[in-house]
Amino acid sequence: MFLDIISIVIGVFVVLKGADFLTDGAVSLAQRAGIPEMIIGLTVVALGTSMPELFVSLTSAIQGTTDLAVANVVGSNIFNVLLIAGAAAAVAPMTVSKGTVRRDIPVAIGASFILLCFGIYGVINRWAGTLFVILLIAYMAYAVKTASPDDESDVEDKKLTVLGAVIRLVGGLACLVFGSNAFVDAATNVAASLGVSDAVIGLTIVAGGTSLPELATSVVAARKGQSAIAMGNVIGSCVYNILLIIGVTGLISPMVIGGITPLDFGMMMLSMVLLWLFSFTKYKVERWEGFVMLALFVGYMAYLVYTI
Repeated sequence: MFLDIISIVIGVFVVLKGADFLTDGAVSLAQRAGIPEMIIGLTVVALGTSMPELFVSLTSAIQGTTDLAVANVVGSNIFNVLLIAGAAAAVAPMTVSKGTVRRDIPVAIGASFILLCFGIYGVINRWAGTLFVILLIAYMAYAVKTASPDDESDVEDKKLTVLGAVIRLVGGLACLVFGSNAFVDAATNVAASLGVSDAVIGLTIVAGGTSLPELATSVVAARKGQSAIAMGNVIGSCVYNILLIIGVTGLISPMVIGGITPLDFGMMMLSMVLLWLFSFTKYKVERWEGFVMLALFVGYMAYLVYTI
């Protein structure tokens, strides 16, 4: 058990560093190709922040723990909205850009509803995966077409040498593969030892671990008054989590959903709707609204622990 817990911690660290390396290399190559920073932020950076969830879910599905794969996405989105956005708003009121309110949150709500329907159906097969990938491509095209200055992500100058960028890309990919395998194996062992389902492990430990970068980034951004960018990245990550991760994983390894309840899917969708309602009027999430989301998150986590 102790070694498995150590493996989980090491796996999380390696996956997160791998995502950093992969994103840095991709951003550097994109900047060298003359791609505008706004497009890089809406595509390369957004994809990079979803790499931990993608590789953990993909590895889980390939190894046959499909409940863990889907629960990782559902749990990560709940963490992103209720914990991360809630904690950031509790620190300081979070400004939400018009693009996020008018485009990204409605898309996230729609994607959550589609995933909820497939969750009730109980199977995500290859045609469902194809549907999610098509929706992802449509979303990316729409996001690029409707992008405005307030949508721009904080993209640092990553102009490494071409060799350095390629090394980071390859090294990041290797870290993601190695870390994901170690993380999933250890999490599965812990679940088996404690008699906890893969779904609950995915909704809590796995989702929390892969959401750590967004949590740290958003809280720091809120303290610095740069909340619009952080909030946009959090919601964009939610969209990519569903459309990219479920889509690609479903295409490669069809999944049967057995351990995730309608309540879990419903909580994911409720969190999106709640955030949209909070941010719709003044394009801002107030501190008391952040505390409401945190309270809802604590209550949901308490329920999961109580029902183990």
